[in-house]
Amino acid sequence: MVARSSVPVLGAQAMNGGDDGIPEGCPWLDPLRWEVSTGYRYLHSHRHFIGTTEQTQRATQMTEVNNKINLMDFSGTYKLTNRWTFSISMPVMIADRFSERTPDVVTHSRGIGDMSFGGNVWLFRPPTESRQNIQLGFAVKAPTGNPGVTDTQPGPNGTTRTVVVDQSIQLGDGGWGFSVSGQAYKGVHFATFFAAGTYLFNPADTNGVLTGRSRASEAIMSVPDQYLYRAGAVLPVPKIRSLVMSMGIRGEGVPVRDLIGKSNGFRRPGVAISVDPGFIYTRSKDQWSFNVPVAVYRNRKRSVTDIMDNTWGDAAFADYFFVVGYTRRF
Repeated sequence: MVARSSVPVLGAQAMNGGDDGIPEGCPWLDPLRWEVSTGYRYLHSHRHFIGTTEQTQRATQMTEVNNKINLMDFSGTYKLTNRWTFSISMPVMIADRFSERTPDVVTHSRGIGDMSFGGNVWLFRPPTESRQNIQLGFAVKAPTGNPGVTDTQPGPNGTTRTVVVDQSIQLGDGGWGFSVSGQAYKGVHFATFFAAGTYLFNPADTNGVLTGRSRASEAIMSVPDQYLYRAGAVLPVPKIRSLVMSMGIRGEGVPVRDLIGKSNGFRRPGVAISVDPGFIYTRSKDQWSFNVPVAVYRNRKRSVTDIMDNTWGDAAFADYFFVVGYTRRF
């Protein structure tokens, strides 16, 4: 259970200094200039849930399924005016999936995911004297990632067989989509409060990729919506002017039903909410961030096909994961 999209830790526009003790951020990206960013997420999911109940017997029975996912994102942003920016983003994923009972039988996924491109606008021309602003964004997601990655597994009598890897480590979802996003911040005397979120609309129903699952209703992969949000506060680290710490909550997941279009086929809907501590370090034109979200709530919800078949599938969640980001302005 993980959203493939991302939201910024905190816009640099919110960190331009002030009487709240927050240090000066990166210099303003002047109009007609570029910035490049890269992000990295690592997680190891293995705790199985049905609803909010953890299936602890899976560990005892050694039937837990493990996902180890390395998700990188490379993006470029062009600033047209003080309010308008345009960006293009390319994710790259390296993922492995295996069972505790057969740890040597691993399926792999390697390659480029679904790329996106779009624009963002600040409602008020930055920098604002009141140390507050709201940004809205829109992007188009192209199906550049392979939604039907296959791998080989050992078969009987020393043979091998080709299998479609699980949906959770597929590079793409196979459909065109679009996302809406927003972020806002408010500086006060002692901190800067922020909120950010994005929702990915995937109007397509299914992508035609066979899952190999036994239930007829789950024979083809769904093209699900995704969402991700963060909220919290940024505070200065005493005696280190270039370093701030952040604390907040992070939620991400897959809805049971898409907001646009049908929701047939196989998906694992659910949500994970985490406590999200981190640090942001700024120096000249460079900015680094590091976060370690720790899960406090996990819920694998019933999918449309679960409801149809009067059952309830499970999903594996991570206890925590690492998020690292770097931005360079030119």
